[in-house]
Amino acid sequence: MPEQYLQYLGHVRHLSANTLRAYRRDLELYFAFLGNQSWQPESIDAGKARAFVGFLSRRGLSSRSINRVLSAVRGYYRFHDRVGGKAGNPFSTVKSLRIEGKLPTFLFEEDVEQLFEGEPEDFWQLRDLLILELLYSTGCRVSELAAVNLTDLDLKEAALRVLGKGGKERLVFIGGKALQRLREYLGRRKLQGLTKADGQKALLINRRGTRLSVRGIQLIVDRLISGTGLNKPASPHTFRHSFATHILKGGADIRVVQELLGHASLSTTQVYTHLDMERLRRVYRSAHPHARVKGKQVSRPAKTHARVSKRGDGSKDKPPEAGDETSRMGRETR
Repeated sequence: MPEQYLQYLGHVRHLSANTLRAYRRDLELYFAFLGNQSWQPESIDAGKARAFVGFLSRRGLSSRSINRVLSAVRGYYRFHDRVGGKAGNPFSTVKSLRIEGKLPTFLFEEDVEQLFEGEPEDFWQLRDLLILELLYSTGCRVSELAAVNLTDLDLKEAALRVLGKGGKERLVFIGGKALQRLREYLGRRKLQGLTKADGQKALLINRRGTRLSVRGIQLIVDRLISGTGLNKPASPHTFRHSFATHILKGGADIRVVQELLGHASLSTTQVYTHLDMERLRRVYRSAHPHARVKGKQVSRPAKTHARVSKRGDGSKDKPPEAGDETSRMGRETR
């Protein structure tokens, strides 16, 4: 039954190869647990399901990893019910673990510009810079970029067709700088004498003349990041986070960003609005003279109310004191 379920995920749900491997590992872990307990999948109840969660926790898995395993097992039982005709999912009442909110890392605009400084000396340096340009310009996932073929390009519309999660196609757009770099790359790519079929159709190629893999792109990004002396961790996905953060900061509608990123849920995209607010908060706390006193954050000043004269003519009993004006100015800079 697990193999049948995995085939369903691949052929019907069109999950990626990486996702299928993760599902396989998770289900193998579950069935190994059942074997050690001499339990059959059909005999599992809510109590035994919670015992499995405890087993995962004792193995040291993070909350996020445990939730991923639970998702795979729940899906297996749903499929088992539909195909096998047996109702009931012992994991339906087992709640996912709470995950502490963690904002994704992103690059500031000046960090990005630092990465794109200088001109490539040969074709391979040009390819490497193009990878950074496309990751940042389109916001696509590294797996999506690695899978792009020449036929997916629309240079006239400065667009790129990518295949996202669940086999969903979407269009992403190529910025002016990235498009200029792309045209130069395509012109010089023709001179590489490619003979292998996969290399002939792939946009990004390696030195063997075949398609550049996801791992290959990750290694190139790591090398370029370390070569610039950028003092922050960055990966191909960091450029996706930076893409979303920067266009939201520039005024893009969040639903447009959701479509460009290929997010199924708007809540996934909303993390980038919190991310930009957190950046503003850090800048404020480090730059505003009244944000900190002796290393401590100042609490929000209380509102001051001018007292109206008993004469009823709207005049004040006394002018505002210096402290009142300072408090007002402090609120206005927040």
